[in-house]
Amino acid sequence: MQYRKFGKLDWQVSALGFGCMRLPVIDGKMGQIDQAKTSEMIHKAIEAGVNYFDTAYVYHEQKSETALGEALKGGYREKVRIATKSPIWLIKQSDDFSRLLDEQLERLQTEAIDFYLLHALERGSWDKILQLNLLEQAEKALADGRIKHLGFSFHDNLDVFKNIVDGYDGWTFCQIQYNYMDTHFQAGTEGLRYAAAKGLAVVIMESLRGGKLAVDLPAARPVWETASCKRTPADWALQWLWNQPEVSVALSGMGTLQQVEQNIASANVSGVGSLSTSDLAMIDKVRDVLNARSPIPCTSCEYCMPCPNGVNIPLNFQNYNNAAMYDDLADSRFYYNNFISPAERAANYIQCEECLSKCPQHISISTWMPVVEEVMGLKRPFVQSV
Repeated sequence: MQYRKFGKLDWQVSALGFGCMRLPVIDGKMGQIDQAKTSEMIHKAIEAGVNYFDTAYVYHEQKSETALGEALKGGYREKVRIATKSPIWLIKQSDDFSRLLDEQLERLQTEAIDFYLLHALERGSWDKILQLNLLEQAEKALADGRIKHLGFSFHDNLDVFKNIVDGYDGWTFCQIQYNYMDTHFQAGTEGLRYAAAKGLAVVIMESLRGGKLAVDLPAARPVWETASCKRTPADWALQWLWNQPEVSVALSGMGTLQQVEQNIASANVSGVGSLSTSDLAMIDKVRDVLNARSPIPCTSCEYCMPCPNGVNIPLNFQNYNNAAMYDDLADSRFYYNNFISPAERAANYIQCEECLSKCPQHISISTWMPVVEEVMGLKRPFVQSV
């Protein structure tokens, strides 16, 4: 296993981190984790040198932390660091922070959480944290030893990310969505480098974009075949991350023992600067090929924002484009109906057309938005053009 710097800490993290959001389940039910398979996978990872395990209060219908705690019994806990997350949206008053933390400690069967994150921060939740003085609550938990290091995971734009990084001096680390397709999405490459320059360790989530970058997509296959070194799409995606010195650890949500073994093999040959110029150019070309499959030429510049009715126009377009890019309409529909808030969905676009003159790509937003709602709302088949 290769190891990397973790911010300013005198400790090295395994290049591969184990994400506990996609554990094996029984009968397809997310709340029924197959503990035997999970423990086997986790033990295999630890024996191979993985020392960073990431979970959260809400993963697997609130069963992931318990499953991880069970798997780490018998001496395994002492070999690893645990990261889990405070569900900010469930906190109604400041005392809830400590109550939820104590519940997590019990689930994980541990006296202290090594790396504790404020979960899924964006502009609104950051404001809530400040209003409820939750940083003060976190500092109390740091002082009494229930948590050892504080960080945050993030889902908003670059300006908000920088504001949060600069808004508190006690961060040890942050966690961002990042992969070769998301270089300008949310924090992106600029955010990665910004946080690292501030001394924060940067943990990468969605390294394979929920598995999409692990698929042998027909559109990308001819490009991958030009490589002199043959790798799987998943291996290329992970190596692209590990090639960058600012990346501390790349998480992978593994659901089978085979995935654990494959990712360990990738991590074992990883390293900063290990990819050649031609390798990087090839990955850039794959990105271009996939982006070219997008029906809507949106660049997420956000010139159309804010929408007077609160619709997140770029997010709706990106989700629609993902269906075409990755041949996965079902996943885009699931995301639309479960992770885009009702207020931000295309269904609330009111045809005021204020956004049309602001779009530098001259997208017919007023024509596309009803299509996005009808397709993602299961009312019509997917269409590539309007």
